[in-house]
Amino acid sequence: MEKPRIQDDLFFNVNGETLDNLVIPDDKPMAGGFAQLEEDVEKIMMTDFAAFNKGELEIPQDLPEVKEAVKLYRKILDASERNEAGITPALKYLNKVKEISSLEEFNEKALSLLLECGMPMPFNLDVQPDMKNTEVNSFCFWGPSMILPDTSYYAEDNEAGKALLKVYEDMISKLLDLADLNDDEKKEYVRDTLEFDRNISKVSKSNLEWADYVNDYNPMPVTEVEDFVKPFDLNRFLSGLYGDDVPEKLIIRDPKSIKEFSTYFNEGSFTQYLHWAYVNLLIKASASLSEEIHTLGTTFTRALYGIAKDPVLEKQAYEAASALFSEPIGIYYGRKYFGEEAKADVVSMVKQIIEAYKERVDRNEILERSTRDKAIKKLNTITIKMGYPDKADPYYSLLKVDEEKTLLDIMCDLSKEKLLYNLKKLPKPVDPNEWLMPGHMVNACYNPFSNDITFPSGILQAPFYSLKQSVSENLGGIGAVIAHEISHAFDNNGAQFDEKGNLNKWWTEKDYENFKERTKAMIEAYDGIEFYEGKLNGELIVSENIADNGGMAVTLHIMEKKDDANYQEYFRNWGRIWCMKTSPEYRQMALVYDVHAPNEIRANYQPRNFKEWYEAFDVTESDRMYTAPDKRIIIW
Repeated sequence: MEKPRIQDDLFFNVNGETLDNLVIPDDKPMAGGFAQLEEDVEKIMMTDFAAFNKGELEIPQDLPEVKEAVKLYRKILDASERNEAGITPALKYLNKVKEISSLEEFNEKALSLLLECGMPMPFNLDVQPDMKNTEVNSFCFWGPSMILPDTSYYAEDNEAGKALLKVYEDMISKLLDLADLNDDEKKEYVRDTLEFDRNISKVSKSNLEWADYVNDYNPMPVTEVEDFVKPFDLNRFLSGLYGDDVPEKLIIRDPKSIKEFSTYFNEGSFTQYLHWAYVNLLIKASASLSEEIHTLGTTFTRALYGIAKDPVLEKQAYEAASALFSEPIGIYYGRKYFGEEAKADVVSMVKQIIEAYKERVDRNEILERSTRDKAIKKLNTITIKMGYPDKADPYYSLLKVDEEKTLLDIMCDLSKEKLLYNLKKLPKPVDPNEWLMPGHMVNACYNPFSNDITFPSGILQAPFYSLKQSVSENLGGIGAVIAHEISHAFDNNGAQFDEKGNLNKWWTEKDYENFKERTKAMIEAYDGIEFYEGKLNGELIVSENIADNGGMAVTLHIMEKKDDANYQEYFRNWGRIWCMKTSPEYRQMALVYDVHAPNEIRANYQPRNFKEWYEAFDVTESDRMYTAPDKRIIIW
C-alpha cells in the first residue's frame, strides 16, 4: 500500500514497509511488535535449552529448578513413546470419571479427583489477596469456564460462535473416537457437553463485566455459598483441603453463576456434568499424548486464533517447560541477556517518571488538595520490580520431573503441586515479593493489590528500549509503557485502591465524580470506532486507554525538560512499538475479549490529545489525525 502521510496515519506511516514484509508464522496468530520480541526471546532460549539437553551448556548451580525444566523438555522431545502409547496413558484418568456412579460418590471423591487427575469441577477456585485487606489471602470461588471466549458468542445471530462450536463438536467427536466408549456413549457425551456449556453461558459474566474487576469482590459466608451450590457438598470439599480451618467467607467473583448454580448442576444434570468433565479432561490430556492426538486436541484453539498449525516439537517442548518453570527460567534469561547497566538505566527512568507523575498530580488544580496528597502518597509507595527477581519462589523447588513416568503422569504431578501450593496459601500472609511475570516475558504490569509495577527483561529491548536509542525514542517507547503501567494505579479500576493495595475510597466525592466524567469521555471517544470485522467497545477498553493517555501525558511532561527533546522521534517510536499484524480470527475475538484497543488504534488515537503532536508534524484540521481542542482528553 502507498505510504500515508504521518499526519493522517502514524501507525501505517512508520510501520507500513515492515507490515508489508511481515509474515504471520504458521504457529502464531500475529507477527511484529510484541510478538516479534517474544519470538526473538524464544529463539534464544530454545538454543540454550537444546545446549542444556546436549550437555554443551552448563545449568547454573543456584538454579536447580532449570535442571528439572530440562528434564521435562527432554521428555516432551522424545515423542516415540507417546506415539506408540496413543490414548492409553489417559484412560486411567478418564475411567475414574466414567466410573462415578452417583452424586454421593462424586461428593466423596471430588477433591481427590481434582488433585490426582485434574478433573474439571463445576466451579473455579483460587486463593488471592483479599481486596479489602491485601496482607491476607482469601478463597475465591466462581462458575466454570465456557467453551467460547465471551457470552456474546452464544447469541443466536452470532455466526462466528456457531462456526466455532461446530469446530469444537467435530474435534471432541474425533477425540472420543479414541476413548473407551461405545458409539451411543460418544454421541451422548458430545450432546451433553455442548448442552452443559450452553447452560453455563446463560449465567456467566461477559468479558465486559469481568473488565470491571472491583466487581469481582463479593464476600459471602461459606455457609450461604454451601446452600447455593447444593447438591455439591462444598463443606466436605473444603474440609478435605483445610481440615477444621475451613474459611468463614469466600470471595465470589461471579455471583450470578453461584446463586444460579443449580440451573446447570443438579440431580437431573449430574450425568450431563460428568460427560462435560470427561470431555474437558480428555482435551487437557491430549496435550501430553501422541503427536497425532496433540494436534487433534488443539483444533479448536487454532480455529479460534486463526493459527495454521502447531509449533514444531522442539518449540512445544520449550514452551511447556517455560510455562511450568517460568520464574527460574526468567531469572536465567535476565541474568544472562539483560545486564546490570541496562537495569540501572531503566530503574532510573522509572524513578524519573514517578517524580514527573507526582509533579503533574501536585499541579492538578481540578483535584482537591487532600486527593492530590493521597495520590502522591500512592506514587511514593510504588514498588519497582525490574528485570527479574533475585531468587525463584519456593514453589518451584517442589516441582520434580520423574522421567520414568509417562508425560501425562508428569504433567498431572506438576499440576497437583501447583494447585496445592496455591490453595495452601490461605492461612498464610500475602508474600509481597511475588512476581506476576517471569523475567523472559515480553510484557509489563501493574498490580493494584500490592501497588507494584513489574518490567520483565524480555520487554526491555528495541524498539521499546535500547541504550543505542535516543532519550526521546526511549521515552516514546519503554518510557510511555512504564508510565502506562503507573497510570493503572489511577485508571477506573486502580483508582479504587489505596497505597497499600486495599479497596478503599481515598478520593473526595467531588473529585471522584469529576474523574468518572473524564472516564466517560474516554469511553465515548473510542466507542463504536469501526475496525475491520467489527466495532470497538469503549467501555471494555477504557482502563487501558486511560493508562495509555496517562503514559503519554507524563512522558511528554518529561520531554519538556530535555534540552535535546525531539518530539518527532518520540511519536515515531510510539507508533513503532505498536507494529503488529494479526489474523482475522484473532482480530475478531480480541474485539470482545481484549481490554486493550487494537494496536493501530493505540498508535493513532492517543497522540491527537496532545498539543506536542500537532506542533511536531504541523497537524491541522484538514488532517485525519486531528481532534478539535474541545474534544481532546487528558486525564492525568
